[in-house]
Amino acid sequence: MPGTNLTRDEAATRGALLDVDSYAIDLDLTVGDKVFESTTVIRFGCTQPGSSSFADLHGASTVHEITLNGSQLEVHDVYRDHRIRLDDLQTDNELRVHAEMPYSHTGEGLHRFVDPADQRVYLYSQFEVPDARRVYTTFEQPDLKSVFTFNVTAPGHWVVVSNAPTPDPEDLGDGKGLWRFPTTERMSTYITALVAGEYHRVDDVYEGKHGTIELGHFCRQSLAEHLDHDELNKVTKQGFAFFEQAFDFPYPFGKYDQLYVPEYNMGAMENAGAVTFRDEYLPRSRQTHSFYEQRANTVLHEMAHMWFGDLVTMKWWDDLWLNESFAEWASHHAMVEATEYTEAWTGFTNARKNWAYRQDQLPSTHPIAADNHDLHAVEVNFDGITYAKGASTLKQLVAWVGIDEFLVGLRDYFKAHAFSNSEFSDLLESLEKTSGRELDSWAKEWLQTSGVNTLAPRFEVGDDGAYTSFSVVQTAAPEFPTIRRHRIGVGLYDVQGAPGHEHFVRRTSLEIDVVGELTEVPDLVGQTQPDLLLLNDGDLTYAKIRLDERSLATAVANMDKFDDSLARALLWGAAWDMTRDAEMTPTDFVRLVLNGIGAESDITAVERFPMYAQLVVNYYSDPAGRDALRASWEQGVRELLLDAAPGSDHQLAFVRVFASAARSDEALDFVAALLDGSQTLDGLVVDTDLRWTLLSSLARGGRAEEDRINEELSRDNTISGQEHAALARTVRPTAEAKAEAWRDAVERDDVANETMRQIAYAFPVSGQEDLLQPYLEKYLEMAETVWEEKGVQRASTALELMFLRPLISAETIARLDEWLETSEANPAAKRYVREGRSDMARALAAQAKDAEAR
Repeated sequence: MPGTNLTRDEAATRGALLDVDSYAIDLDLTVGDKVFESTTVIRFGCTQPGSSSFADLHGASTVHEITLNGSQLEVHDVYRDHRIRLDDLQTDNELRVHAEMPYSHTGEGLHRFVDPADQRVYLYSQFEVPDARRVYTTFEQPDLKSVFTFNVTAPGHWVVVSNAPTPDPEDLGDGKGLWRFPTTERMSTYITALVAGEYHRVDDVYEGKHGTIELGHFCRQSLAEHLDHDELNKVTKQGFAFFEQAFDFPYPFGKYDQLYVPEYNMGAMENAGAVTFRDEYLPRSRQTHSFYEQRANTVLHEMAHMWFGDLVTMKWWDDLWLNESFAEWASHHAMVEATEYTEAWTGFTNARKNWAYRQDQLPSTHPIAADNHDLHAVEVNFDGITYAKGASTLKQLVAWVGIDEFLVGLRDYFKAHAFSNSEFSDLLESLEKTSGRELDSWAKEWLQTSGVNTLAPRFEVGDDGAYTSFSVVQTAAPEFPTIRRHRIGVGLYDVQGAPGHEHFVRRTSLEIDVVGELTEVPDLVGQTQPDLLLLNDGDLTYAKIRLDERSLATAVANMDKFDDSLARALLWGAAWDMTRDAEMTPTDFVRLVLNGIGAESDITAVERFPMYAQLVVNYYSDPAGRDALRASWEQGVRELLLDAAPGSDHQLAFVRVFASAARSDEALDFVAALLDGSQTLDGLVVDTDLRWTLLSSLARGGRAEEDRINEELSRDNTISGQEHAALARTVRPTAEAKAEAWRDAVERDDVANETMRQIAYAFPVSGQEDLLQPYLEKYLEMAETVWEEKGVQRASTALELMFLRPLISAETIARLDEWLETSEANPAAKRYVREGRSDMARALAAQAKDAEAR
């Protein structure tokens, strides 16, 4: 199919036909503020002389010249639908394309940003999945690797960074400079990079077992005071020491720059030797421990990609999961083994794994090894299955083959495929060779099927309180009936200690293999029934777990008495999943959170599970009893805030939760008092970002109008301030606020991507159903064409974040079903609508459960 949507079959045909020798890319960034000049020379071979193929160039403003093998081609004849037709290819070929390309404001291609704090200009590239073609002419597929030579003309006072070491610029006069970069190592187009502008820079070096690696940290000038490079260097050096030892392969790309850039759509991107991060990772206000744990995870995730993804790259995007799952597993493994974040797997269970469980129970679920038949399929599969389920599965594979054998297999894999492409079967072959295990059946069972299994205990207890029988029951959803092998722990926990000082102690734990629908556990027969029985103790497998009635009651009443953070994480997750499945009442879940979260040591859980409880109050609770539950929740969070230790992470987390929970006049008065300083809490600094959190709470409650938001913005005239202000305006409970938000997020094209994201996120406010009702039909009308009209980034943001979840009702679901049945919208757009509809159906089931229990 012509155009931007390259298919796997087209890529296979082109990959078999062409061999790309080199790219020479000249970029002139001094042309103006709308476009830049791009001249590309590609030298490539063709295995079938006389045949035809195509190159990619997306969205050129003007194409001045296309020359193939010395012959100038007619632009209007050969450049159509973002492709350049190449006919009568020779054994050796040279393609030259000179074009003007537009700067991006969507975070795709070459993004241009002017900092409102000081009017300085910053550029950065973002090329994954297929967007190098927005900057230079390419053969845009991962298996057509090549070497790249960038020559960049830019203002002479700028900093210019690419994959290769940065040269000293040549002075061209008129305030311009020319940076002639050395030729890169062999790599795929999507991990090439260009970052340019008036960036602040801090240099360092890492001295390791394979020599010296030059390190660079970059950010906007207005964020220079927030660049905590000592901490970032520490994590970076810990990562290099760990990965070079574990992988037994030198870092392959010479220098290593880490660049923190504005208005970034993702967390980070693994450009070879020039990793880009969203600059929110350089906080200007106080953050909790979990923020820095997540940042360290991101730093190590991208570093792991230097070997797995950049050195050895997937042949096609079918193995996208392997790139991301491996980096996800490796970053957590490295954090535990090499950094201060020794309980990183607890954070993974509390956050990332719950993301995977939700994604895997949506109608859009797919195998970990997804069938990415074209780029459209790839672009919607950067999800919880690709990242977190895949990492969970790899964690189980490591347990299955052994960590030492796993690492030996990786080393063999890196050496065999360095600077080339591979498929999952190549990795499996290496692991089978080093472990001696047959892994093909494991791969089919875990990677090529969809859905999540549920594990539940089944037992009988005698008069003496001991088990007379015990087994583990495994089930699967009817639509995804695969029953898998699981290696799990079974933990027996008892309450011990004097009254007022009770805590849970693991009496015993054993590891078993769960095979089939029913697995007998004879070793537990004769054991006294514990106060709490925990399946998957140690979190070895990927499965939903169920608590028996006694264990659930124990957990709800005593969550704060568990010493083991990972056991608590499994209990939190089980309770949340049972609530989502309408097996635990919303009221009980809220009570569990209020009882246990104050004593929780894992700050990821402290931040994550109150967010889930807020969702339960707003959407899962019986509407007839919602006001009472909301009041109980609001009061409970206030008590948690007042009881938190002064200056603690808990205090900061709970004040944020309280701002989100505040609905009553009394609560909003308290929020207002914290903001204006008439109410203070020992240890709590109401800094810039917390001020916006409190102000947004007031705006949602009708206590802050446009003039008050503008007043706050005058105190914080930064891009972050503008984004916060956009969110605060959106949550106001007026028809005018909703109309303005809809125009800015959906109708306009000149709103910057991150500002648009904040508006979209803030649009569907619980409690504003009357204001949102008119937008149901507008949303469905938008969904018909937004994918084609706005592109992947804006379309996916609008469809996912602006889905009208507060309008939960059988009538809304019926209307969505009608639309899904009759609409001819892009399948990717319909995917987001189906996912939202699925969430609504879950909420209705939970509401019914809550009503039944009342």
